[in-house]
Amino acid sequence: MTVVTTEGPLPPQPYDVAVVGAGVVGSAIARALARHPRLRVALVEAQDDVGQGTSKANTAILHTGFDAVPGSLEARLVREGARLLTAYAAESGIPVERVGALLVAWDEEQLAALPRLARKAVRNDCHDTRLLGPAELYAREPHLGPGALGALHVPGESVVCPWTTTLAYATQAVRNGVHLHLECRVEQATRRDGVHELTTTRGTLRAHRLVNAAGLHADALDRQLGHDDFTVTPRRGQLLVYDKFARPLVRHILLPVPTALGKGVLVAPTVHGNVLLGPTAEDLDDKRATGSTADGLAALREQGRRVLPALLDEEVTAVYAGLRAATGHEDYRVRAHPGQGYVTVGGIRSTGLTASAALAEHVLALLRETGLHPGPARDLEPVRMPNLGEAFPRPYQRADLIAADPSYGTLVCHCERVSLGEIRDALAGPVPPRSLDGLRRRTRARAGRCQGFHCGAAVRALFEEGRRDGSAGSGATVEGDRA
Repeated sequence: MTVVTTEGPLPPQPYDVAVVGAGVVGSAIARALARHPRLRVALVEAQDDVGQGTSKANTAILHTGFDAVPGSLEARLVREGARLLTAYAAESGIPVERVGALLVAWDEEQLAALPRLARKAVRNDCHDTRLLGPAELYAREPHLGPGALGALHVPGESVVCPWTTTLAYATQAVRNGVHLHLECRVEQATRRDGVHELTTTRGTLRAHRLVNAAGLHADALDRQLGHDDFTVTPRRGQLLVYDKFARPLVRHILLPVPTALGKGVLVAPTVHGNVLLGPTAEDLDDKRATGSTADGLAALREQGRRVLPALLDEEVTAVYAGLRAATGHEDYRVRAHPGQGYVTVGGIRSTGLTASAALAEHVLALLRETGLHPGPARDLEPVRMPNLGEAFPRPYQRADLIAADPSYGTLVCHCERVSLGEIRDALAGPVPPRSLDGLRRRTRARAGRCQGFHCGAAVRALFEEGRRDGSAGSGATVEGDRA
C-alpha cells in the first residue's frame, strides 16, 4: 500500500530515516533507502508536490562532468550519476537525447581556454572531447551568430526531462514502502534521547536518523542541529522557453566558456521540443524570489542575439526562474555527523539532477557511518513513466495504445498533443498532482504555445473531477478530436 499524505497528523512512532526535501536529490535518496525493506522511511516535503523547488526549474541537462573541479566530490558523483541516470532513464522511460554540447569561443581569450578545458575533461575521465575550427563549427551549427572562432565539442552531454526524473524516483520509493508527507514544512529540528524530533506544520515527526536534502533551506536546518558549515545564497536563474518552431535552429547544447559564477547563458534544445535560453545568475537574499524581471529577460535576449540571432525572431512560449543553492564553495557540502545520526546534503547546484542517483548511494554509505544497519537490499520493480519527449512515440501516435483504450487518441491539449488517457493516468498515479502545475509537469498539458488558453477549462474540469473522485476521474468525458 502506498502512503502519500497532505494533511492530518503524522505517525507517532519514529521512522528509521527521515529525508527532508522531496526534490530530485531527496527523492533519489528515498528510492535508494526503499531498496532495504527492513527500514521505515519518511520523505518530507514542505510544498504540495515533489520536485517543486530547484528541481522543476533548471536547464534540464544531463552533464558529463567534463568541466567539474577534478578530484572533487561533485566531479566523482556527476560522473557516476550520469552513468546511473542514463541507465535508469532507459529502464524507466525518462526521455533523454544525447545531442552533445559545443563550448563556443567568441574571442581570443576564450579560444585559448578551450585546450585547457579539454585537458580538464580528460582529468574528469571524459576522453572524447574535440577542438573544432570555425568551418566545422558552422557546418554543425549553421544558424550560429557571426564571429565565433572555434569550439570544444563534448559529445556526451545530453538533455533530459527533470520533471519525470524526480517523479520516477518518488513513485518507485512510495511503491516500495516510503511514506511521502507533503505540505509538511519543517520549522524546528531537535534531537532528544537519540531521536530526531522535527516540528512541522502538521505536527511532530520523529526519526532515528535524519537526511537534510532541503535545498535552499539546508543551511537553516543544519544550524538548528548545531552546525555552521555553509550558507546558502539563492542564485536566481531566469530562462526563456521558445516555441517548437525554433527547434530546427539548434542541434547541440551551445555553451559559453564557463566563469566563476557558473556555466553561463546557454542555448539548448529540450526533450519537449522547445529551445531554452538562459539562465541568468543573480545572487539574492530572498529564497522565494522566483519571479522573472524585465531587465533579466532583456539581458538574456541580448546574449541570445549574439549566439543564435534567428532565435530572437521566434515566439516565446514561457518564461520561468529557478533558484540554485549557491554556497560560496566549489564543491557539494555533503557531510555525515555520526554522533547525531545525521547527514547534510547541501550546496547541490545545477549538476544535482545528473548526480542524483550517485548522491543517493553516497548518502546511504554515510548513513552506515552513523550506525544505520539497513539490512539486505532488494531489486526494486521498475517503474515505467509516461513519455513526455518529442523524440519518442507519444501516446497519441501509438496505434496499439489507442486500439486498447481510445482515450489515448482523444486530444485534450492540442498544442502539446496530450490525450485524455494521459491526464487520467496522471490523476490516478501513486503520487498524483495537487495542482494544475503538477498536472502539467506530468503530462505537458497547458505547457504549449497557447499556455492553456484553449484547453485550460477542459483540463481544469478533468483535474477537479479527479480530485473529487480520488481517482483519475473515470468516466470523465471531454470534447476532443481523434488523433
